[in-house]
Amino acid sequence: MKQSFALGIGGAAGQGVATPGDIFARVFSRRGLHLNAYNAYQSIIRGGHTFLTIRTGPDKISNMGDRLDLLIPLNQDTMDRHLGLLSAGAACLYNSDSIRPGVPAPGVQLCPIPVSKLADISRNKVAQNTLAIGAALSMMGVGFASLESVLAEQFRKKEQSVIDENVNLARAGYEYAAQSFKPFAWPLPMTETRYAVLSGNAAMAMGGAAAGVKFYCAYPMSPSTGVLHWMADHARKAEIMVRQVEDEIGVINMAIGAAHAGVRAMCATSGGGFALMSEGLGLAAQAEIPVVVINCQRAGPSTGVPTKTEQGDLWQALGAAFGDYPRVVAAPLDIGDCFTLIPEIFNLCDRFQCPGIVLCDLLLAEGRLSVAPEELDFYPAIDRGELIASNGSGEHAAYQRYKITESGVSPRAIPGLPGYTHTVSSDEHDEDGVLISDEYTNTVKRRAMMEKRMRKMDGLAALTPPPVLRGPADAEVTLIGWGSTYGVIDEACELLRAEGISANHLPIRWLVPLHGEAILKLLKGARRTIIVENNFSGQFARYLRSETSFTPDGHIRKYDGEPFMPHHIVEAVREQLAGRATLSVPAHEIMV
Repeated sequence: MKQSFALGIGGAAGQGVATPGDIFARVFSRRGLHLNAYNAYQSIIRGGHTFLTIRTGPDKISNMGDRLDLLIPLNQDTMDRHLGLLSAGAACLYNSDSIRPGVPAPGVQLCPIPVSKLADISRNKVAQNTLAIGAALSMMGVGFASLESVLAEQFRKKEQSVIDENVNLARAGYEYAAQSFKPFAWPLPMTETRYAVLSGNAAMAMGGAAAGVKFYCAYPMSPSTGVLHWMADHARKAEIMVRQVEDEIGVINMAIGAAHAGVRAMCATSGGGFALMSEGLGLAAQAEIPVVVINCQRAGPSTGVPTKTEQGDLWQALGAAFGDYPRVVAAPLDIGDCFTLIPEIFNLCDRFQCPGIVLCDLLLAEGRLSVAPEELDFYPAIDRGELIASNGSGEHAAYQRYKITESGVSPRAIPGLPGYTHTVSSDEHDEDGVLISDEYTNTVKRRAMMEKRMRKMDGLAALTPPPVLRGPADAEVTLIGWGSTYGVIDEACELLRAEGISANHLPIRWLVPLHGEAILKLLKGARRTIIVENNFSGQFARYLRSETSFTPDGHIRKYDGEPFMPHHIVEAVREQLAGRATLSVPAHEIMV
């Protein structure tokens, strides 16, 4: 089983939960440890409960896990909510001036810090945060020099006096813990490897840069705004034109215009903004203009819960715009995959001249994960497909922008290229781009053009790999998931196998095209199948049934805005094996 250490920091919004999280993440990554971080916060500026979980260890960490080894409550509310979740061997570091601990479980070490004696709280309202960081790393067996260098980097944009003050506070907490508290039984290890720590938003933005994106536009909408931030910060260096637009209708039309002009164009939004982009996606399909749209899903409907995660937009992506048209829809499996998926989907969209939709979600978009640098140090092959960018010898035949071909893909010329004049519009057209009406001869042309476009799906299916079953082929239970459930289902399978329940996992990455026949072949011999997804209605289960007629033996669904933890899946599988149907997961986990 995975060897890991998990800590939770909680408080009211505005109490500075994020900064300690950044400092711990830097310390852990520089020790050569994997990490996964998830911040559960509210959709209000101040007062709402915020809880950040960081899990680290020498083995690959794919989710936030089930337990806490260390709790750092910055207010009484956090202490009251989470102390009962600690078990023997765990510890709780808290400000003894303002927080009452309650009664912990046997074996939990309470670690009161007399903040007012160690710091001048009249001039530093967040002194308890830095004291707790020093105390925590002392108990983990981390040398103070490591923390000191990270603090200098964290506050490098401040005056030297600010850096010195935080170093002195951290040292006071570090030394007080060394004298007053028992260290953890498992000191934090160190390895020779080094990892980058990325959010999914940063990874998708970097993937766009690696794919050759030269135009990015967006309207800020949680949880996709981080893509815009990265693009804006690196626009000049990466030679990408970045525009913040007045609304999502303008965003999709700007992106289509840039793509029509010949550059790779990308935009990102969430469900509400994606709804506004829907008609524009139909234009991209009709005019056969490749464009990539990222939808970072959050809890809906309407504005829903803007700061909570969900996998609720699958059917929205399947039905985006109206009428039938070819598209690619994919869901990254983890934060590293957020990076690698973008160049892949751009190549497909360019080659088949169609829109592509990336279904990310808040869990990945705003979560953070350690990623091996070699996974980021690559130059993906860029395939622009049938793109005519120059006139060559100057001789050419009559140009048919929408020429009917066996593959469904027509030669695409950059507008303005001499000799390649053509018409592009949102109406149905013939091979020359000339609009058709409802005369009999034109209905034949309509059929031919529709069939031409839809033949692209055969080519897309041939170039997107089918899913692969992970784990023993003859498992007692097969868990099926898509997108961001990948890591937590994998760990749940490990836990089930440790209990003597053989389990395997079928993760779905490419949603359109789906590879239904390959999925049915993999599931043909499965003894019991259960679909796991973060939504109320079982959207993927309904989609799979509509495409293949396959009906699973069971479902595990979660729709409270928080992601799955491994024990949710393990307990639900046990119940279903015992004959008790479990459709939803009760909300009794760390993030409440």
